[in-house]
Amino acid sequence: MTGPEANPAEPDLRVARWAMWLPLGLFLSFVLLVVGGLLRPADHDVPSRMIGQPLPQFALRAAVPDRPGLARADLATGKPHLLNIFASWCIPCAVESPQIDALAGQGAEIDGIAIRDHSDDLAAYLARNGNPYSRIGADDVSAVQLAIGSSGVPETFVIDGKGVIRYQHIGDIRAEEIPAILAKLREAS
Repeated sequence: MTGPEANPAEPDLRVARWAMWLPLGLFLSFVLLVVGGLLRPADHDVPSRMIGQPLPQFALRAAVPDRPGLARADLATGKPHLLNIFASWCIPCAVESPQIDALAGQGAEIDGIAIRDHSDDLAAYLARNGNPYSRIGADDVSAVQLAIGSSGVPETFVIDGKGVIRYQHIGDIRAEEIPAILAKLREAS
């Protein structure tokens, strides 16, 4: 017997051939997906819900003896500021310190919030890496850090003269990013 009345125990050859190529097809689909992901640039911008929002009320004690602490009122003086979230134990913070100095050298008013830090460690860090900060507040439990939408260190915010967050830079600032941050600071004027 040949044709459709063939032995029902024999597998349909068309299905067997298709099933044989299925693993190869799945593998090629996976390879195309991975290659496509590698070729498409990643979007590193994380939109913040705090952009356009006023800073919350806060008053932080001085983190080091030679700089005053920081309060929300210090950032609502009519002049835009950079607010840098950093820590002495943060390696990327030390990497970005020349860029923070360069921003200050180009006229940026920079205030800092030291996260979960000790005064002695912070003083040593600033002695090694420079101290471009007008004020440094100590955020011992990360309460202000979390309230302004920061999830790590370092992060830098552009704060307009009314105390409203206008821009958030996540991660360390690279030398090539200084012009863009200065432009954001000018826009906040």
